[in-house]
Amino acid sequence: MLSNLLLPFSKVTGFVARQRQTQPSLRLPVPVLCCGNITVGGTGKTPMSLHLLQKLIQRGRTPHALTRGHGGRSKKTGLISPTLDRAVDVGDETILLARLAPTWRGPDRRANALRAIEAGADCLVMDDGLQDPSLHKDLSLLVIDGPAGLGNQRLLPAGPLRESLPDLLPRLHATVILGDDRQHIAGQLPPSLPVLKGTLSPGAAIQKLRGYQLIAFAGIGRPQKFFSTLQDAGLTLLRTLTFPDHHIYSARELKKLAQLAHMPETVLVTTEKDFVKLPPLFQNFVISLDVEPRWSNPRLMDELLDHFLAE
Repeated sequence: MLSNLLLPFSKVTGFVARQRQTQPSLRLPVPVLCCGNITVGGTGKTPMSLHLLQKLIQRGRTPHALTRGHGGRSKKTGLISPTLDRAVDVGDETILLARLAPTWRGPDRRANALRAIEAGADCLVMDDGLQDPSLHKDLSLLVIDGPAGLGNQRLLPAGPLRESLPDLLPRLHATVILGDDRQHIAGQLPPSLPVLKGTLSPGAAIQKLRGYQLIAFAGIGRPQKFFSTLQDAGLTLLRTLTFPDHHIYSARELKKLAQLAHMPETVLVTTEKDFVKLPPLFQNFVISLDVEPRWSNPRLMDELLDHFLAE
């Protein structure tokens, strides 16, 4: 089994991860919320970060977002413009965040955090960064995809984990499980750790798709999650096409997608992350499906945010 062969290298991953956490953290004059994961691949952390930004804005706060900006071709750092910068350059997740709140891109989260505070941020939301010790976090949320769980629970490269769950648990304030907890992750967590349970539900755009045959395509961590969302809504999938996470679509691929959509009563549908990377003209022929968390225990989210803002 390949995982067993790679297991010795996982010990290196664990050692490096633990050593990294010995570095000092900077405590900022504004509260810092980190929404991250422990596994590689899609867990829903960016929809969760967007949800949290929206909740903070609704409370009258001025949150700024911090992100590394994975997937972009440019090395640009600092404040991102949602109108002047392009997703193919600065990353799809970066543009989605920047459309909602001022967003700072780059690996130096400490420098960007200080610049964000100077620019008027009264709280910060980190999209990813649970493994980054550079900033003190007042609220750390671990986002887990319920159906996938933690895979074989081994560290990279023998498994999907960036660090071990026991190492991460002392730094967490709550866990978010999105989708059915098929791997019984909640039972592996300390009883004292709050667990938010919910699903990523499609937004209003899904109504535009009824009555059509769909050509669905996605370049996200787990494209099957997107396709399953469409199927669960009772829609007809004529064909599905998967691409790597953060994929930048070539002219040849766009031409193929356009040809597939020429059939009668057929439309192209993709995720928000993929949609923002498409050329503006091509976007006119594609429907973007947004998703948002819906909670089985919504009061817990408000309680966590109350505590976060009281820090």
